[in-house]
Amino acid sequence: MNIFRLTGDLAHLLAIIILLLKIWKTRSCAGISGKSQILFAIVYTTRYLDLVTTYVSAYNTLMKIFFLGSSFATVYLIYVKFKATYDHNHDTFRIEFLILPAVILALLINHAFTPLEILWTFSIYLESVAILPQLFMVSKTGEAESITSHYLFALGSYRGLYILNWIYRYAMESHYDLIAIVAGIVQTVLYCDFFYLYITKVLKGKKLQLPA
Repeated sequence: MNIFRLTGDLAHLLAIIILLLKIWKTRSCAGISGKSQILFAIVYTTRYLDLVTTYVSAYNTLMKIFFLGSSFATVYLIYVKFKATYDHNHDTFRIEFLILPAVILALLINHAFTPLEILWTFSIYLESVAILPQLFMVSKTGEAESITSHYLFALGSYRGLYILNWIYRYAMESHYDLIAIVAGIVQTVLYCDFFYLYITKVLKGKKLQLPA
């Protein structure tokens, strides 16, 4: 544990809380990609199967349970509780084009050819692109509510802080995980355009708009 990982985890928690509060308070999931949330649910499910086999710490266990529970709760709110407000006409990204390459990569490039390790590696690859349906949806509609923008910024910050965490661990512990680092960099790069617009527009009180 270090300051970069801790603040990264807090940014991740903040992103999820912002999203859940947005949906619950407005009683609407308008502007939220259900497909991205399905991908995140798949990511956490395949990554945290070790909950039943390995204990690291109370912090680690509670975080895993929270991410699993919140991801399925979000999917439930979008597709069941508030499905009438779900904008399926704009949430049209073909997620099979993200899942299948992640499966193939996990089978080809992994640390060990075991079921848990392959599923963990798959989750790393898939998480790096899981936000694409959401960014595609924002681009397709041409704009995003401020609260949705805050969610995306917090989520992107989490990945950026984790890159600093990996740099710190390499410098202090000579530890690195190339798979996680490359996937994290890919994921952070996907947010770059959004970060620029967020800083130049949303923080100045303007509505975020992306080119369609």
